[in-house]
Order: sequence, then structure tokens, then C-alpha cells
Amino acid sequence: MALGCTAAAQQPAVRGLSAAPALARVYDAIFDARFDEARTLQQEACGPAPEEACLVLDAVALWWQIQLDPLNPARDAAFESRVEAAIAAAEAWTVRDPTRAETWFYLSGAYGARVQWRALRREPFGAARDGKRIKDALERALALDPAMQDAYFGIGLYHYYADVAPAAVKMLRWLLLLPGGDRHRGLQEMLRARSGGQIVRDEADYQLHLVYLWYEKQPRRALELLAGLRARHPRNPHFLHVTADIEDVYLHDPKASLRSWQTLLDAALDGRVAEPAMAEAAARLGIALQLDRLSQTDAAIDHLRAVIDARPAAPYGALARAHVQLGDALSHLGRREDAASAYRAAIAARPPGDPSKIGDRARARLRVLR
Repeated sequence: MALGCTAAAQQPAVRGLSAAPALARVYDAIFDARFDEARTLQQEACGPAPEEACLVLDAVALWWQIQLDPLNPARDAAFESRVEAAIAAAEAWTVRDPTRAETWFYLSGAYGARVQWRALRREPFGAARDGKRIKDALERALALDPAMQDAYFGIGLYHYYADVAPAAVKMLRWLLLLPGGDRHRGLQEMLRARSGGQIVRDEADYQLHLVYLWYEKQPRRALELLAGLRARHPRNPHFLHVTADIEDVYLHDPKASLRSWQTLLDAALDGRVAEPAMAEAAARLGIALQLDRLSQTDAAIDHLRAVIDARPAAPYGALARAHVQLGDALSHLGRREDAASAYRAAIAARPPGDPSKIGDRARARLRVLR
């Protein structure tokens, strides 16, 4: 064992990312929600590009499909299988070739896909452990290749969140013996990767929009980053969806949110975004919410009935949510009996697990009507 470690330490470091332009094209297609094209580009890239890197991108592609409908658990089992395969392959690669910087970079990428999924599914212990593994892998990558700009993104993300995390999460960090962070340093590292990285610019912009939104209290800066993502990746409906939510929740601007939802609806009806039926349903729900707030309730009801008539399979729980919103709109018009019927329909239509607690919301509204 000692002899093997000594031999590895004596080998010269191998720097850089193999076939980075080809892999960047795959990443670009993933962010544009062109998943079939991404698969084709990945098949073309693999060969010149390391197979382990392609397995990581395969997991990232499935993660982004989950992002389009995040409450839906249908793809979770496939994602777990895919990301575990990517992690195992990358870990084996680091053992075979420990002085190659990119082996550690792609290992961090595999864990990075899993940590986002674990955070989404509220697995804080697993996410924290993965965060430590990402940091360790990227430190190894940068020790071997200090000029690997892409590696600064993940390590900057760790440094930032380890500093700004709420007290409960910091206690979790202490329990797991994770090192602390540095907010300023982490943000600068992420910005460095954004400006100089070969692969991770879009990922950096997406994660930075969350940083500016949640912790830096700069929602307009977050919107600027999302606008750039929308311009580069117009087929991905997620970026318009998030834009409309920020305009609603953070800027309290129903008219701006309505415009964004309408832009998404137009793109969905024209087939200019991925998953157009899902995007249409989400857009109509968003439009109806804002129209009702703007006292255009009859127009809101038209959009809600369109969703109900379509009975969309996605986004997850859309039918139940449409019934709840319809009940709210009818209640605002004083149509109490019709509103009660809509709330009962929402309870009947709630999806398995009901992650948005639609049933609870509908029952609470029914109690108010009695």
C-alpha cells in the first residue's frame, strides 16, 4: 500500500479537462432541455471524452429532467441508479489515475448531482456528507491543476453555503465534523469559475441566482442571471417559471409575473419549449393566480377550467392545484357552493404523497366556508 502511494505521488500531475468543448456542447443541450440531442451529442463525445465524464453528464441530464417537475418522484429511482453508477465509475477512476486532475473534478460533479437531489428530497445528512466529498475532491483537483477554473465553482459553492447556512444546518455541519466556510471567498470563487470555466458557466449562473436571491437579498441580480440563461437556453421552461415566481414572491409585482407567465404560455402553445403540455399547464396556473389578484377573476377562471379540462399529468399535482385555485376564485365572486365543490374536487384529485399539501389547503378553505 505504501509503495503504491509513493509511486502515485512520484507521477507527474496530468492537468486540464479532456475533450472539454465536446462535453460543453452536451452540457449546453442539457441546459436547453434538449435531452434527446444531449444524448446524441454525448454518444459522439464519448471516446475522445472520458467515459466517466459522460456518465456524470448522463446523471446531470436526468437531474435536469427532474428539475422541470421537481415534486414528481417518478424519476427518482432511475436517477439514484444513474448517479450511483457515475459516482462508482469516477471513484474507480481516481484510484486508477490519482494524479489526473480531471478524475477528481468529475468525481465532484457526480456527487454534485446527487447533493442537489438529496437537498430537494430533504435528506440533509446525506447532502452534507456529499458536500464534504465534493470539497475534498475539488481540493485534490486544484492541488494537481491550480489553473482548472471549473473546479473553483463547486468549492466556492461549498465555502459560501458553509458560512451562510442557518444555525440548524451549522449544527448539522458540526455533528458531521465538516469544515467551516467563507462567504466572501466562496462568492469570489464561484464568480471566477463563471468567467473562466470551460464547462460550468450555466451551472454557475443558475446556482448564483439562488445565492443572490436567498442570501444576498438581490432579487434583481438573480433575475439578470436568469435572463441570461433564458437567452442562451430558450427551450428550457424552468427559467421563465422561476422568473415569474421571483417577480411574484420577492418583488410583489403581479403584473410583471403575469407577463412572464404569458410569455411561457405563448412559447408552450407554439411548441418553442420542452414539455409544452406541462409548461402550458404551469403557465395557466400562474396566469390565473395573478389575474385573480388583479381582480380579473373571470379571466382567471377561464384558464383554470382549461387546465381542468386538459387533466394534465404534469406538473405534479396540477389538476388538484387548479381545483383549489378555482375554489378560491369562485369564493372571491361570492359563489360559495361552487367554491366548496371545487375544493372537494381538489381533495379527490390530490396526487400520491401530496407534497404541496393541496388536500390540507382545500380542507382549510372548506372549514372557512361552513
